[in-house]
Amino acid sequence: MPSAFDTNMRFKFSILALLLEVIIIVLFGIFVDYDTSGSLALYPFFQDVHVGIFVGFGFLMTFLKKYGFSSVGVNMLIAAFGLQWGTLMKGFWNAKGEKIQINVESMINADFSTATALISFGAVLGKTSPVQMLILTILEITIFACNEHLVTEILQATDVGASMTIHAFGAYFGLAVTLVLYRPGLKNKHENEESTYHSDIFAMIGTMFLWLFWPSFNSALASGEACQIKAIVNTYYSLAACTVVTFALSSLMDQRGKFSMVLIQNATLAGGVAVGTCADLTIHPFAAMCIGSIAAIVSVLGFRFLTPLLASKLKIQDTCGVHNLHGLPGILGGIASIVVTAVKEDVRQSVHLTPGMQAAALGSTIGIALVGGALTGGILKLPFLGQASDQNCFDDSVYWEVPAEEILHEIHSNNYDEHRRPEATM
Repeated sequence: MPSAFDTNMRFKFSILALLLEVIIIVLFGIFVDYDTSGSLALYPFFQDVHVGIFVGFGFLMTFLKKYGFSSVGVNMLIAAFGLQWGTLMKGFWNAKGEKIQINVESMINADFSTATALISFGAVLGKTSPVQMLILTILEITIFACNEHLVTEILQATDVGASMTIHAFGAYFGLAVTLVLYRPGLKNKHENEESTYHSDIFAMIGTMFLWLFWPSFNSALASGEACQIKAIVNTYYSLAACTVVTFALSSLMDQRGKFSMVLIQNATLAGGVAVGTCADLTIHPFAAMCIGSIAAIVSVLGFRFLTPLLASKLKIQDTCGVHNLHGLPGILGGIASIVVTAVKEDVRQSVHLTPGMQAAALGSTIGIALVGGALTGGILKLPFLGQASDQNCFDDSVYWEVPAEEILHEIHSNNYDEHRRPEATM
């Protein structure tokens, strides 16, 4: 017989998911229409971004030995729901007339909006329910759309690869959520909060997809081919330099000189995050490589020293280390844009980029993310939403049918029966 917890979660999730989808379909029917005047030239970029969102982010989080179904599956749920909600939230700010016009560019923006929720998902991975993640997605994408409008339209800052508006925002939003949802019972590492050889290989699949498609992520919405080419080149070389430095530091950090798979899975991507804000600016490839190298150093040191400190002193349990992959490199990207705009004048669509507007964009993004994340965490903490106990964290079997579960149960039962037999004790 199903437990009361299982039954309650079944109805809560199903009713909430269906209700939200019906609402979104109705809103699409009222407000959304085609924009057939747009070009298909962006479609290859959209495909790359789409793969990164669903495959890259999904598999990157499969390192937990008993949480692979949830990592890939809930990632897919958040992305599929989030891109619809993101279309509406982003569209309401940019609607022309009475309708939200949908084209390939708006689909890329919709995917981008889901990335914020997926980054935050990494911070709370293994500790939340599907119901909580649906609510987080609604709230975070809504707040993200407001902050992005503030940064790009009011402050008129540049952030083509969204180092600030997506990566830093998603990381600090997620850190604020996990702070509010702090679980004292997980102060000492949970037995399931670790990887296996095979789960780490699956996580490297996510790393490789993100690494390969990150140039598209940073260049997709750059204005014009010249800016797109610069963004592609800068990201390409920033990632390459970041990877070499990460491998070097990973070996250096280990007393035996061995590589850490945690660092290789995550810190190798930090260069793509950090170069994002100024990717389409004329910074030259050598500067992009310097940014990537610094990002690697910041990310590796973050994993080595800062993550344990945040957990022990500030009660921030960051499962995936999103602070080191997205938060710190996102801040680095914002700082890089401040330096670049201070050193070299640049104009974007008749707007003169200044260090002041870049600094204001970085500060407002982090502030809004922290406040929004704390408020969202408070809502997710409401008892009626339900969540797994500390003992059941990081375990797929709480929310998924796990085929191996029945086999393992049968093996354990047989072993128990054998130990009870008289001949087994002789």
